[in-house]
Amino acid sequence: MKINLYTDGSAKGNPGKGGYGVVFKAGKHYKEISQGYRHTTNNRMELLAVIVGLEHLKSNKSDVVVFSDSKYVVDSVEKKWVFQWQKKGFKGKKNADLWKRFLLIYHKHNVSFQWVKGHAGHPENEKCDQLAVEASDFKELLIDQGYEQSIDSNTLF
Repeated sequence: MKINLYTDGSAKGNPGKGGYGVVFKAGKHYKEISQGYRHTTNNRMELLAVIVGLEHLKSNKSDVVVFSDSKYVVDSVEKKWVFQWQKKGFKGKKNADLWKRFLLIYHKHNVSFQWVKGHAGHPENEKCDQLAVEASDFKELLIDQGYEQSIDSNTLF
């Protein structure tokens, strides 16, 4: 069964409080998930939404179409940039921690990407946006370790 995975990420201030939203649709099955973070970026949340969505799949080798309004994520995979970054050890690339995590789960499934225009009335994309924005307002926000550690290491001297 083909799984449609709709994703969106948000950051207020970019960087700032952020969150992601994910909607799964497969046949008659439907599920939503979201999470908020205290300090992150929009691109990190866009990518994390895809990662978490794929990590939630119960069986390997699932046929998945990821719908995202993030050119950063969609183009990085569909234009094969991320595989070149991997060959070069992600040297100088932002969000390397998340791209490495993405590649671990990506190879376990048959994944394709489809870009959708954001804020254009696409029902599932609008729902993901709503989930992401609401998640950034959760009282209990997680720490985006990869982002906050990169800031800390850049401000040591």
